[in-house]
Order: sequence, then structure tokens, then C-alpha cells
Amino acid sequence: QVQLVESGGGLVQAEGSLRLSCAASGRTFSSYVMAWFRQAPGKEREFVATISWNGGTLRYTNSVKGRFTISRDNAKNTLYLQMNRLKPEDTAVYYCAAGSSIATMEGGFDYWGQGTQVTVSS
Repeated sequence: QVQLVESGGGLVQAEGSLRLSCAASGRTFSSYVMAWFRQAPGKEREFVATISWNGGTLRYTNSVKGRFTISRDNAKNTLYLQMNRLKPEDTAVYYCAAGSSIATMEGGFDYWGQGTQVTVSS
């Protein structure tokens, strides 16, 4: 089992940047596929990006390609999401998740953090 805690959210102007972090407990972080999802007000939670255990496989939703970068540091048990050129439509609660295989659906992940709010003003 792994526990996940996100941080780094906040209020930023459009075209600004933020870096989200997700700290994982336990000694098996490196064995998990990790991902970021987000949920905007009144919308369903959606996939943002995912990364394999060794960082060799990355997937992004089309709307963030070229702007967001997912990465991980297994020595620090931490997942990151670097978000550049932010847009108002990126406003959402961002969640990190852990699972056993690459997936883009919520059901593919077993463990979730509590979320961190990102608000992008125009």
C-alpha cells in the first residue's frame, strides 16, 4: 500500500508556471506506475499524464502536450508535474495516483492523493 500527498498548487496568472509534487510513503514507490488526473468544477475527473516505474514511458492528454512534463524521483519517493504556459482552462484540483500498469482511466489506479487546487487567472 502507498499513501500519496500532493503539494504545490496555488493561484497563478495565465502563461505562468507551477510545479506540483506528490510525496509517496512506503518503500515500493519505484514499483508503481504513477499518474496525474484533474477535476474542474462541475466536470468529471480526467487523465492528465502518466509515467512508468522507471520513467521510460510517458503519456499525456492532448491538451497539455508541450506544456506539462511529468517526472519522478524514485530515490525521493516523489512524483512531479511541471506545468508551463498555464491557461484558465487548466484550473482544477489535481490528483496523483498510483497503479500497477500504464493506464489513462481512473479505474487503472489503486491509490489516490487528496488533491491540490490549481487556479489560473486570465
